[in-house]
Amino acid sequence: MSDTPKTTFNRVLLKISGEALMGDQGFGLHPPTVERIAREVKSVHDMGVEICMVIGGGNIFRGLQGSAQGMERTTADYMGMLATVMNALAMQSALEGIGVFCRVISAIRMDEVAEPYIRRRAVRHLEKKRVCIFAAGTGNPYFTTDTAATLRASEMACEAIFKGTKVDGIYDKDPVQHADAKRYDRVSYDDVLAKRLKVMDASAIALARDNNLPIIVFSLDEPGGFRSILDGSGTYTTVHA
Repeated sequence: MSDTPKTTFNRVLLKISGEALMGDQGFGLHPPTVERIAREVKSVHDMGVEICMVIGGGNIFRGLQGSAQGMERTTADYMGMLATVMNALAMQSALEGIGVFCRVISAIRMDEVAEPYIRRRAVRHLEKKRVCIFAAGTGNPYFTTDTAATLRASEMACEAIFKGTKVDGIYDKDPVQHADAKRYDRVSYDDVLAKRLKVMDASAIALARDNNLPIIVFSLDEPGGFRSILDGSGTYTTVHA
């Protein structure tokens, strides 16, 4: 395999959870894990692919959990949005440390630390081969980062959403707890909704379906997993029409 294999994708969005940045810790950021994921992103960026990213905030604060503990839901969701900005800044630092130019773009204005979201400006960053990390969700409570990822991928004209998880695709049940779990190679949006497969929340799946935006679910824990899909050798599940 050459150093720069051909890929059928020109522009993609990578969605990862905040928990993916924890490593073996139970909370917060694990710098070696952040750096490892940054290297995965760089390996795809080096192929010439334009990359957007959306990172959750569950490793720092999750709005739904805060709401369940008696906090007012809107306040809890805004706190979760701010957590995603912290994760985005950590990823920006890691990427720039290995020579990848990137921009953190926030749906909530905080000009001292991130750019405000302006679609045309973000597209221009991608055209200049900068990684765009979209933070603060959609800027609205009651919407998850899954929905934000699907929205931004649609606005940026991405060709697919890559959802990095702890397993190598979508299963009919939890493969960690069930040895007989069946992995799907391909599954439709409607089946994901009907079978309540835990890929993304229903709003995100519906938005992806309406925009015919495929979702590729793969293992972010597998070294080289992101790149291997784009060069045609990886294991994953595709959610499609």
